[in-house]
Amino acid sequence: MRRTLRARICLSVVLALPAAGLGPGTAAAAPEPHPGVTPSAMQYQLHSTLERALGDRTAGSYLDAETDELVVTVTDEAAADQVRAVGARAKIVEHSTAELESAMATLEVRAKITGTSWGIDPSTNQVAVEADRTVSAGSMALLRTVAAGLGGAVRIKRVPGVLKQEVLGGDAIHGSGFRCSAAFNVSKGTTRYFLTAGHCTDGASSWSATSRGTVIGTREGTSFPTDDYGIVRYTDGTQPAGDVNLYDGGHQDITSAADAIVGQAIKKSGSTSHVTSGTVTAVNVTVNYGEGPVYNMVRTTVCSAGGDSGGAHFAGSTALGIHSGSAGCSGTEGSAIHQPVKEALSAYGVDLY
Repeated sequence: MRRTLRARICLSVVLALPAAGLGPGTAAAAPEPHPGVTPSAMQYQLHSTLERALGDRTAGSYLDAETDELVVTVTDEAAADQVRAVGARAKIVEHSTAELESAMATLEVRAKITGTSWGIDPSTNQVAVEADRTVSAGSMALLRTVAAGLGGAVRIKRVPGVLKQEVLGGDAIHGSGFRCSAAFNVSKGTTRYFLTAGHCTDGASSWSATSRGTVIGTREGTSFPTDDYGIVRYTDGTQPAGDVNLYDGGHQDITSAADAIVGQAIKKSGSTSHVTSGTVTAVNVTVNYGEGPVYNMVRTTVCSAGGDSGGAHFAGSTALGIHSGSAGCSGTEGSAIHQPVKEALSAYGVDLY
């Protein structure tokens, strides 16, 4: 009986929004991405506490794919000693957090182009810019000119698809004719909710498990653009399980939330492409969607497709983010963007369960 209930609830939180879709990708010869590192609970904790403690004396941390160590970038030897004292590896780098954030502020002012995104990659101590296929030659020239003036702090990469939220019209979970995916079930006291993407909840206030079916939840909050999260309260009296659908007959129990670390392994569960895997590649990412920018996002190599918006980004039993969009996939490598889940949990005062 418990498994029957879980299966129904997993379906009833695979939500939706208007038509999108991926730009054309090529299935040829993309190298197999590195599977990434699985962080320990201690590494998640060190990642957060050291970045807060070091402030501008660090430019972020990442996981070394060869050694599985947490590497914390620092700008001086005193900070390096502080990192080593708590069991992490220190790496002295050229650009501080302030310098990388200043580079992003310059991009914001001088090169805010729809179809681009940028964020910090601590492993290279750079701002990593991606530009989709809609960015014109003239705009690419502008991007490169601005980057050239930032002293090697910025690198630029073309991606093959179109950067957009991955919403889809079709048969799945519905709100005002749209389909998305739910991320995580959460609670406040005895009241149950689910989190999804804000661009989904912006478009519909009531959600059902089938087209024109019984309403299972109503919108209680939404934030898009700037952020990309929303919350829906269950209305049918059910007590949904706090699991993520693995689309193989199994479910992943979610027991905690954390901020993603560059270099870590990650999975995405969504109603269209189901479960896909990849690696975190950048944090503090600005995404310039056509509908407006979103900030402080996370970029990954996960593949995704239209209808996956709002789905779960997770690692084992740890919730990491809410799927926002991507520029599609090339072979097995994608460019999926997620909204950090801890921000949404804090904004709504809810807890995972």
